Amino acid sequence: MASRHLVQQENRGEAVPGGIKQKNIAAERKDRPALSNIGNRVTIPGVEGKQPKASRPVTRSSRSQLLANAQAAAAAENKKNAMANGALPNQKGMGRKKATVKPKKPEEIIEISPDTKEIVEKDEARKKATVKPKKPEEIIEISPDTEGSVKKDELMKHEKAGERSVKKKAPTLTSTLTARSKAACGLSNKPKEQIVDIDAADMNNDLAAVEYVEEIYQFYKSAENESQVNDYIDSQPEINERMRAILIDWLIQVHQKFELSPETLYLTINIVDRYLATKTALRRELQLVGISSMLIASKYEEIWAPEVNDLVCISDRAYSNKQVLGMEKRILGELEWTLTVPTLYVFLVRFIKASLTDSDVENTVYFLAELGMMNYATLIYCPSMIAASAVYAARCTLNKAPFWNETLKLHTGFSELQLMDCAKLLVSFHSVAADHSLKTIYKKYSSSERGAVAFLPPAKFL
Repeated sequence: MASRHLVQQENRGEAVPGGIKQKNIAAERKDRPALSNIGNRVTIPGVEGKQPKASRPVTRSSRSQLLANAQAAAAAENKKNAMANGALPNQKGMGRKKATVKPKKPEEIIEISPDTKEIVEKDEARKKATVKPKKPEEIIEISPDTEGSVKKDELMKHEKAGERSVKKKAPTLTSTLTARSKAACGLSNKPKEQIVDIDAADMNNDLAAVEYVEEIYQFYKSAENESQVNDYIDSQPEINERMRAILIDWLIQVHQKFELSPETLYLTINIVDRYLATKTALRRELQLVGISSMLIASKYEEIWAPEVNDLVCISDRAYSNKQVLGMEKRILGELEWTLTVPTLYVFLVRFIKASLTDSDVENTVYFLAELGMMNYATLIYCPSMIAASAVYAARCTLNKAPFWNETLKLHTGFSELQLMDCAKLLVSFHSVAADHSLKTIYKKYSSSERGAVAFLPPAKFL
């Protein structure tokens, strides 16, 4: 009983007999935490000395509220510290920018009971599975001074880009020198020449064969090399260049006497050269070769060819009818009856048409072509080149600018530079034609019917 009484006195805070001082149990009981909070203390960094109210246990909703309050307090503190630190340097060299960077959240240490911990973990797992957290956006505040420097840097970048584009468009030294050279020669403002359709006016002319004329002349260009005459004078023991020129001068007189077509004259001289290139001939037979070749060409080109007696009479009866017919047979045998060949006249007609000039140029072309045909030196050139050179030299003689154009270049197949040597040779024949002993061609083109082009001064600059 005594011990029970003693315990009761201790509980009431009374003095215990025997001199033992008792604590004030009521005061201790006042500071004692509730049983419901035992093991549920929450320690929050930055909030020291403050304990949560112990009126109820930490549940899911109360924990969320505590976390939100703690995060808000930490964010406010960090924002104040960042603002106090001032501007941060920019890594790209664009100047210094005042910025507030949101720091990483400090780890929060929460002491919870085992039962509550299990509930919190389940809640976090459910949130992670359903909601994907967004990355916080970095907010940079730029001061007015920094904004001005950024604008200056952007302007400098645009200026540098403009300088680079100007450098790319800037002309090089080569292009500058080329432009100056063209300007000095008067070629900088030269318009591009148009190619003229020379067959447009003959579309309704069936004899012009406009549909096939280009293919025909392509064939002539490819076939002229097969009938090209090589150098044969050295292989002729009794014939030289002078004798050949005399024969051609006489054949031009015969051609005029019988009033034959131009095709007959050019084919006659072609047959003479081809025969002499394959067969040696005596001096006394050279005129016989000439009249026999004209007989063959007349039969090939003319509607009414001259009779054999007429040719014998015009040769002052130096040969008989039998000799003329015998030489005709020998020539055809040596040439293998190949008479369809592109002569000089074939190309002259086409190139004069491409020249698009008046009759004076046409007569001058024929004048220069016959002078070249009479002289043996032109045999080294093909017929198409002689024809093109005659057109070029005639335009130079009459000062028909431009001397050569794109239309002529297209139809002849030769450039001005390629024709220069042959054209100079023809002009040299023109310069001595008035004083030459063989004047049949000169007299022929001195008549008013042919424009008296023989009296024209030659193109000295060639």
